[in-house]
Amino acid sequence: MRVAMIGTGYVGLVSGACFSNFGHHVVCVDKDESKIARLNRGEIPIFEPGLDALVADNVKAGRLSFTTDLKSAVPDAEAVFIAVGTPSRRGDGFADLTYVWEAAAEIADALKGYTVIVTKSTVPVSTCSKVEAIIRERNPAAEFDVASNPEFLREGSAIEDFQRPDRVVVGTESERARNVMRALYRPLFLNDKTPFVFTTREASELIKYASNAFLAMKITFINEMADLCERAGADIQDVARGIGLDGRIGSKFLNAGPGYGGSCFPKDTLALVRQASEFGVPSRIIESVIDVNANRKKRMADKIIDAFGGVKGKTVAILGVTFKPNTDDMRDSPSLDIIPALQQAGATVRAFDPEGMAEAEKLLPGVKWTQNGYEAMTGADGVAILTEWNEFRALDFARTKALLKRPLMVDLRNIYTPREMLEAGFEYHSVGRTAVKPENK
Repeated sequence: MRVAMIGTGYVGLVSGACFSNFGHHVVCVDKDESKIARLNRGEIPIFEPGLDALVADNVKAGRLSFTTDLKSAVPDAEAVFIAVGTPSRRGDGFADLTYVWEAAAEIADALKGYTVIVTKSTVPVSTCSKVEAIIRERNPAAEFDVASNPEFLREGSAIEDFQRPDRVVVGTESERARNVMRALYRPLFLNDKTPFVFTTREASELIKYASNAFLAMKITFINEMADLCERAGADIQDVARGIGLDGRIGSKFLNAGPGYGGSCFPKDTLALVRQASEFGVPSRIIESVIDVNANRKKRMADKIIDAFGGVKGKTVAILGVTFKPNTDDMRDSPSLDIIPALQQAGATVRAFDPEGMAEAEKLLPGVKWTQNGYEAMTGADGVAILTEWNEFRALDFARTKALLKRPLMVDLRNIYTPREMLEAGFEYHSVGRTAVKPENK
């Protein structure tokens, strides 16, 4: 099949590459000439494990190409995906659909023959209906259907998520459009383990928001339980395991930490609250999740400051600044709240991240960036782990102690255990567990 993917951001680029790997011919379109030029040179503008090889293989095979010319990509396509950005609208937090409407209008002008237009972007309820109205108004003779096909890709494991998904959701009441979508996802249809959910467009649009809001709620819940564990002398990891083994709850997203961030949860929870408000439906649980998560990041800065006994005039080494490992994404990362708070309290911050420093330098002025984690710790008064990159999971404790002025570690991702850190001679503070200090400290 022939596919046009409008937008080469995270979702569009990963989806386009994966569809081409299914054997389809995919043209990825973007107005950003510099981005398309980079892609045509074989340069990947985002960090996602395995994406560079996947793109290169399918470009070489002639199944994947990149262009700024939407009018040349759409006419031959049997399916056109809208995968443009839908950021939070400044002022009210609602999803800004400007790029979606622009894409719909341009697609309308280029349509020839029956086409399925698919919203891949995360969009509020009724967006597909508005896309359809735009296209019908601009091109009354066009033969098309509009469908919803939300993405459920986790940064850092997006290719695996696309090729082996928990489910594929398609919103359309047109059997003709369903057949096109079945053909696009044919490799997954052949795998009986992949559930396909065919529903209305409105339900499909809401499934995406409801999924992200629920996961954000699980993260926020376990973080509140972590605070209780610290006061009660319990271990949050024991509690999380105990409740996660309940089949009704599940163990995923029950890792206590500094709060959620990234490109999805913050904006999608806000957008869901705004949608509910427009329909006159209270959303107090999600409103609380948003408030608790915002305060969580500030509390984690205080946790570091307290562990250091104040940071004025001290140097704090920071390991990891992206919102999660295996990505260079800095959007709404907890580090964007924690590091400025440390600086405001008088700390000098030295930091290292394996992939996120190029973007972080623009967002975190005054930070001294280093070539590796050990350089960040050299001469520092202590270290704080903000992101659980694999290379931070096996630090050389003897080397780390020798580099630090004080053997102090604040582990906001619970990478290590209190027992091993006590035995290694560290003063160790983690999340949802009792702090430990060597007897001679």
